[in-house]
Amino acid sequence: MTGAKLNMFSRLRDRLREGVNQGVFPGAVLLAARGGGIVFFEAVGISSSGPHPALMEKRTIFDLASLTKPLATTPAMMKLVDEGAVHLDQPLSELLASSNLGDKAGLTPRLLLTHSAGLADWKPYHERLLHYPAEERKKWVRQWIIQEPFAYKPQGGNLYSDLGFMLLEWIIEERGGERLPAFVQRHFFGPLGLRRTLFRGTSEQGNPPGPPFIKGGKDEETKEGRTPAEEVAPTEDCPWRKKVLQGEVHDDNAWALGGYSGHAGLFSDAEGVYAMANLLREHFMGRRKDIFRPETVREFFRRQDIVKGSDWALGWDTRALEGSSAGRHFSRNSVGHTGFTGTSIWMDLERDVIAILLTNRVHPKRENDRIKQFRPLIHDTIMEELGLA
Repeated sequence: MTGAKLNMFSRLRDRLREGVNQGVFPGAVLLAARGGGIVFFEAVGISSSGPHPALMEKRTIFDLASLTKPLATTPAMMKLVDEGAVHLDQPLSELLASSNLGDKAGLTPRLLLTHSAGLADWKPYHERLLHYPAEERKKWVRQWIIQEPFAYKPQGGNLYSDLGFMLLEWIIEERGGERLPAFVQRHFFGPLGLRRTLFRGTSEQGNPPGPPFIKGGKDEETKEGRTPAEEVAPTEDCPWRKKVLQGEVHDDNAWALGGYSGHAGLFSDAEGVYAMANLLREHFMGRRKDIFRPETVREFFRRQDIVKGSDWALGWDTRALEGSSAGRHFSRNSVGHTGFTGTSIWMDLERDVIAILLTNRVHPKRENDRIKQFRPLIHDTIMEELGLA
């Protein structure tokens, strides 16, 4: 990086260090891009605490938590819509025809993707799932979601829902003919060469969906492409799993379901997240047409306005007028998402800016929520440094 660029981004670098010094997170990786080129990419702080703390690195892998939704489940739905295997307004009774769907039969992918389907936000299914054989847990959790009473009338409100994305995973399996990890690997991660973007299975619960992380020296990879767990930023010192989670999904329901679900379970480094974001960006702009139809990506990025006052696009949030984690300077024509572990991505489609912030703010405890105040500040600083404020 040249001296001019170092000076240009000095405030951004200082803001990241403030995040560490003020205890927002142990460490972070920030990647910012404009016009399809990376303009800032740095790591600060440490990835793990304890007697032998490890430095955060640009290639550190993170538990992306709910970024699984826009970076795996939503692109998979885009692909199925492109192929005509799914229609956004098609009822579940047609998409999952062999299942008894009760009062959920009329729900559609559009409602699930915009969190306006009337479903509850979250349920502690993991507490019940552990009493069932691993191979039966997906079946049971889907049945329980169908049996849940509506939290509100479909299309009558918005409630951010993990349950909706668990149902979307079911649709992907039925209409795509394979499990979510295999689908996204074949269509996206494989063609992009993303060896460090993967779903990590839980060996205790049967067949892992992808190459598991292993214990081993740093930068060592086996012939099978497995990545050492030491390169993964640890998350919480889990009170009920009785250990610090590293290379194991933080989300309790995803863990009980074998390590992943439609709402959580994806791991990646910053470059992998950027590769997926840039893939979507290029199709949105019409520069590529090989994986998606540009009009499909544009529809998914469009604020749907199903519920008055809602800012949801399809699988993506958009920048709210007030209180957005994107801050004040990203345009209204922006899409983004956050993850519970301390991850986020925002894409300004009008100014052609991508900002990826990956942290493990839940290490060692999840009660640290200072990231909520930090995210708007870091995004404001990015746009100010780029001269776009």
